[in-house]
Amino acid sequence: MAGSLRTLGFPPPFVNRGGVPRLALYQTSCPPFRQAHGAASAIPSLSSECRLVTRRPRATGGSDEVDGDRQFNAKDFSSQELFLWAKPFLDFVRKNFLPLALVSGVSLGLAYPSLGHVAGRYPMSKFSTVGIFFISGLMLRSEEIGAAVEAWPAGVLGLISILLITPFFSRVILQVHLNPHEFVTGLAIFCCMPTTLSSGVALTQLVGGNSALALAMTIISNFLGTMTVPFSLAMFVGGVGVSIPTMQLFKSLVMTLLVPLVLGKVLRDFVKSVAIFADQNRQYLSMTSAILLSLVPWIQVSRSKSLLLTVRPEVFATAMIMGALVHIILLALNTFAVRTLSMLSGDEQSILAKRENARAVIIVASQKTLPVMVAVVEQLRGALGEPALLVLPCVAAHINQIIIDSFLVSWWMKDQTPATTKEA
Repeated sequence: MAGSLRTLGFPPPFVNRGGVPRLALYQTSCPPFRQAHGAASAIPSLSSECRLVTRRPRATGGSDEVDGDRQFNAKDFSSQELFLWAKPFLDFVRKNFLPLALVSGVSLGLAYPSLGHVAGRYPMSKFSTVGIFFISGLMLRSEEIGAAVEAWPAGVLGLISILLITPFFSRVILQVHLNPHEFVTGLAIFCCMPTTLSSGVALTQLVGGNSALALAMTIISNFLGTMTVPFSLAMFVGGVGVSIPTMQLFKSLVMTLLVPLVLGKVLRDFVKSVAIFADQNRQYLSMTSAILLSLVPWIQVSRSKSLLLTVRPEVFATAMIMGALVHIILLALNTFAVRTLSMLSGDEQSILAKRENARAVIIVASQKTLPVMVAVVEQLRGALGEPALLVLPCVAAHINQIIIDSFLVSWWMKDQTPATTKEA
């Protein structure tokens, strides 16, 4: 029997290796030989129906090789299980990378302040701001700017809301008394800022809004913000008895915000490989920008951990509620403005009556940017209070506005049928 099987190229069912009888390992699920083979019917077939690879007979060392194959298959199976288990978690991290990065920065500063102290000895905050706007320039597409020209009335409305109307909320916020007062002052500064750099455009794209219009409002408001923010601070926040260095702040914002943005855009337009790289790696560039942004609260919180621990939890919770409430009011105000102007136009096909334009204005004009606020606080050099206490409630407000708008976008996406602002 053994000899016949060896003639066919198979070892016998039981082989003696090293003096220990062992069962030859074959895939038993393969179909048997045809019945004409009689006694050999239990032996695996050579037909193509055998899905798994049958190992060739080995004269020596069979035990070690079989055990090695078993270990390899076990490791491969466990890695697949690990990937399937981790995929939902990785998807969650990718979709919520910015708020997670900000929370991680604050948490790291509270847990290990010594690392933040070391990083604070270098101009990391200025480096992170320059890096964020340089990346924004690399990702800026010229054709997207041109596509927003058609919807310019909606863009003008959004810019008026961002740069001229929302700074008035600073006066209202300053009427609230909290201890430390930097929480209130920080939120007042936050209201004077232009719109967010990335989250507004991303949410507009997600809901099917006019992403080109959202991008145009983002770029123009941040460009004009280098000129309007110093004057808004002097007019609305300077009432606390502190002189705002308007011209110095303007020059600093130009150098840290506008110049890197222009350099990134020029490099993209004149070096084709850079544009290709930026387009192919937009997600990773956005994640890099989020990491750079998280460096700021990390350093600020590390510097002032002892001071932050003296803040009562209910005071910080109050500041968080104030930031969320301001954002909800801005959403309601911009929605009311869009609907009112749309009805006054009397044309259901007008620019503001189109749902994609209306939603772009509502989202982008209601958000405020954290990087510019951080750059302003850095340049004030403590003139309005402890920088960490000024920044911390704004970090919470920045995260809250993303969360609130994410729920709003999910609600909007339930009904995508008409193309007017009745549902917006």
